[in-house]
Amino acid sequence: MPVSSAYRPDPRFAALGPEFGDAVAPAPFEALTLRYRNDRAATTVGLESLTEAEWIAHFGRFSPLPGQPGPIAMRYHGHQFRHYNPDLGDGRGFLAAQMRDERDRLMDLGTKGSGTTPWSRGGDGRLTLKGGVREVLAATMLEAQGVPTSRALSLIETDERLERNDEPSPTRAAVLVRLSHSHIRLGTFQRAAFHGRADQIETLIEHVRTLYHPGVATGDAAGLLAAVVEVNARLTAAWVAAGFVHGVLNTDNLNITGESFDYGPWRFLPFYDPAFTAAYFDQTGLYAFARQPEAVFWNLTQFAGCLKLVAGEPAQVQALTDALNGFGPVYIRELRAAFLRRLGVKSLGEAADQRLLDATLALLREGGEALRWEPLFHDWFAGFASSARALKGPRGAAYQGKTFDDFRFALFEHEPDRPERLEHAVFAAPEPEEMLIEEVESIWAAIDGHDDWSVFHAKLNRLETARQARS
Repeated sequence: MPVSSAYRPDPRFAALGPEFGDAVAPAPFEALTLRYRNDRAATTVGLESLTEAEWIAHFGRFSPLPGQPGPIAMRYHGHQFRHYNPDLGDGRGFLAAQMRDERDRLMDLGTKGSGTTPWSRGGDGRLTLKGGVREVLAATMLEAQGVPTSRALSLIETDERLERNDEPSPTRAAVLVRLSHSHIRLGTFQRAAFHGRADQIETLIEHVRTLYHPGVATGDAAGLLAAVVEVNARLTAAWVAAGFVHGVLNTDNLNITGESFDYGPWRFLPFYDPAFTAAYFDQTGLYAFARQPEAVFWNLTQFAGCLKLVAGEPAQVQALTDALNGFGPVYIRELRAAFLRRLGVKSLGEAADQRLLDATLALLREGGEALRWEPLFHDWFAGFASSARALKGPRGAAYQGKTFDDFRFALFEHEPDRPERLEHAVFAAPEPEEMLIEEVESIWAAIDGHDDWSVFHAKLNRLETARQARS
């Protein structure tokens, strides 16, 4: 049996019909080499028992898993850097399968680099191996930090060589499979609205409500908007607490379950810098670190505009407005909670939690290049319990002065959350696991120059250890 008894296929998206996606064929790859398989993620959906040959067959050549209808390229539109593009859609990927996980959530297997589709717009439908490596690294790092994210399930190198304008070519190619709660984007609704299809909006509302936000009442567009606003506000707050810059916050890169996915030119902050950008082509800083909440809110506003198509009465329109305006309060609440989680302390109430958030940001701002983002949370994890460790550590000299005193006072107000976690060897190390661009490039250089995957896998192992230490 190629799958375990825990495997429960449930292909719901295909039931929406051909107006929402197109049946496609995967690229006919020949030589395939498995570079990464995420058995921990596979276990959650009953796929861990696949042999290597079966794994490559299902996630390299895309032989359908049992009970699955075959690949579907999803249709959607989107704003790209706030310019509307009606020619989007899955252009180098598709929905490969849907199944239930161990928590009974509907999960997607989505691909990247799996071949051309009707929405490829002249592209080759392929993924560079470097792009695949970067996505595995980003998803693993964010999961270790507790950020809602898709998980990279599989990375398989192909025998193709790709030409790209923005990196040395020809370059190696790969096909990636990610495991995510949903690939329905804000742009999925935008496509229906663009064509004036209120019936499709209603269909999507019911589909999303039933499968992903069951607490929303039937036909309640404002309730669905409030749910999508909440999960995306929580995601944005988690990005900021992680010092993460997504890079391309277009409406087709945000989904209705509030998970990071489809990683492109992402970066992590080396130190506090509100203007830090990830994409070299983001010349105006539209998606800079500190502008990410603004960008997500703008995208949610476009989503709300789509839902207006089915809001008949003025009261329904006002309900949509009220739901959208809930973003700010939810974001601030979730930002406080995210910083508390990163610092490993318990909530003491809104006022005290806000003092700690403000004091942490002030210390990072004043510390500049001398105080990197990630090490602060490593040094002071669990608050007072880490005091001696932090002050004697490599950044002890940075922990002085009034701004630091304000931070320490605000931190020590809060009780440590499970301080026994400090006994883990991760916290005995002077430095935390980071994911700065220099290390990413070094990992890729070993692969590209010497086909040395040991550095890549060693990094993933350390990130998994860090995840366990903070769990």
